[in-house]
Amino acid sequence: MTTARDLAIVALGVTPDRPLEQGDLSLALAGAEVFDLIEAKALVVDGDRILPSAQAPTGDRLLDEATAALVRQEPYESVEDWLWRRGRGLSSAYVDELEREGLTKRPRGLRSPLRGGRTEPVESAAPRRAEERWAEDEPVLVALAAAAGIRDEPTEEEPAEDAPELAEEAPELAGDAVTAVLAAVGSAVQELQAVRQRKAIEDAAFDNIWRGY
Repeated sequence: MTTARDLAIVALGVTPDRPLEQGDLSLALAGAEVFDLIEAKALVVDGDRILPSAQAPTGDRLLDEATAALVRQEPYESVEDWLWRRGRGLSSAYVDELEREGLTKRPRGLRSPLRGGRTEPVESAAPRRAEERWAEDEPVLVALAAAAGIRDEPTEEEPAEDAPELAEEAPELAGDAVTAVLAAVGSAVQELQAVRQRKAIEDAAFDNIWRGY
């Protein structure tokens, strides 16, 4: 299993602290894929840029799809640009993939935070692993989940403080890369939330105009 899959399973299996937006989760999943591809040695993060390595199968269909989508010409792609491009519809893709592989099932009378209650994790090794990481407050999973709105946001200092711990747990994850990716995810989610707020204000103003007639 991967961090992206674990994050999707957690999103399906818990009640979020605030209404869960699929766009926020999609951005967080795209960030999780960066961490997974770093561990697979498919890329490195240099500053705010994603530098692809030799393309090799990861054994995970969605990660292989992500690897194939990497920009391979200089000046390469920024982490945040990757999040916006790769993240489009990514939460739905992971929900569908987990269901296709039999790792989720349709709930009975329960409402999941994703896809209107379409699926929920089944009892198997993969969901248990995700649940264990979640119960242990595994730092990178927690930080991505917070960005997606699955739990309360960490303080601004936490990602930087967690970077050495993450690097120790997975040597491929250098502290600077952890900080850069988590910061990019947080920035992208905030931008998306700002877009939603502006749209809500514009829609409300439009409604008020029509009420005046």
